[in-house]
Amino acid sequence: MAEIKLPFLNSYRDPRNGRMPHQFRRKGCRRFKLKGKVGSAEFMEHYAELVAQSEDAVAHIDASRVKAGTIDALILRYLRHDSFTGLAKAMQVCRRPILDRFRDYKTPSGRRYGDNRIGLMRQQNVAAWLEGKTPNAKKNALKVIRQLIAFAIAEGECKTDPTIGMKTMSPAKSKGHLTCGDEQIEKYRAWYAYGTMARLAIELVLNIAARRHDAHLIGRPHLRNGCLSWRPTKTAQTTGKLLTIRVGAELQDALNAMPQSGALTFLLTDYGRPFASAAAFGNKFADWCRAAGLKPVVCDDGRTRSYRLHGLRKAACKQLAHAGCTGPEIMSVSGHNTLAQVQIYIDEVEQGRMAASSNGQARSRIKTGTERRLTFQVAVTDR
Repeated sequence: MAEIKLPFLNSYRDPRNGRMPHQFRRKGCRRFKLKGKVGSAEFMEHYAELVAQSEDAVAHIDASRVKAGTIDALILRYLRHDSFTGLAKAMQVCRRPILDRFRDYKTPSGRRYGDNRIGLMRQQNVAAWLEGKTPNAKKNALKVIRQLIAFAIAEGECKTDPTIGMKTMSPAKSKGHLTCGDEQIEKYRAWYAYGTMARLAIELVLNIAARRHDAHLIGRPHLRNGCLSWRPTKTAQTTGKLLTIRVGAELQDALNAMPQSGALTFLLTDYGRPFASAAAFGNKFADWCRAAGLKPVVCDDGRTRSYRLHGLRKAACKQLAHAGCTGPEIMSVSGHNTLAQVQIYIDEVEQGRMAASSNGQARSRIKTGTERRLTFQVAVTDR
């Protein structure tokens, strides 16, 4: 069986040679044998490419079968509308499965939600679909459905929003991906020397605090006058801000140590090609971390987490806070939209700094008090 669970992945044992090939199988699409070992960077690149190619084919097939006025028809129109296609690619990838699960959800009688008319949808229908999901999943799913209904109202498919007044339990606060500390960064650097792609990856992200989606696309076209300039993909449709960050000494040394290449991106796969997706690059970085001995850690919430690329971005933000940068200064590097997002790193650094300072002052006061008591005792004894 496959080592990881992915939609449209079919694994079987070939009786002729005993091997276990992996196929990409999606209804209405041609079957493909996936390249590489399951879970490897090559495997994930080929898988992501096939998923992207199959989206349009599936949408075209579904459009010929649905009835006008149904939830199925509304979702298909929404997926082709600017309201959806104008979103960042990563956001589309996250929201599409939620819409697919909503339309495929079945009532106790066995009827699909997708076959129902959007105008007849009621609040209890949405609540039934949300039942059993985790607080985080409920929050995200309800947000997507509300945007779908807003689109339906704008298109005249329904008059009111049945989700008005619906609330989900606030999810428990989670620190998310592990922040790479100084110890982990130095251990990683000690394992990977200059001239390796793994070393270039860590120096690039630490220098510019980029998200994985931007990091795997940055390359020579973004390098001008000793600075890297690019527009973050996540905010390209909203703020459209341009980030310009000077190349630091560590990143410059890493770039100089790399062999000459005609590729436009700095980061390449083992086959000398750009990474097919941000996920492929993120998985490769996780492999590099494990090879360097950065083992998974049990976090405060009891979950075991491995070091991932986002933890390196968080480390870069903390380094800026340690250097005394203000919130707006950190935002100018990380590309965050609000001060509240970077204030988390500033507060964490300041808490540690103030705790160390207060601890030092307390020790000093204890020492001074002890010396005074000893002096008083000696004086009394002398009398």
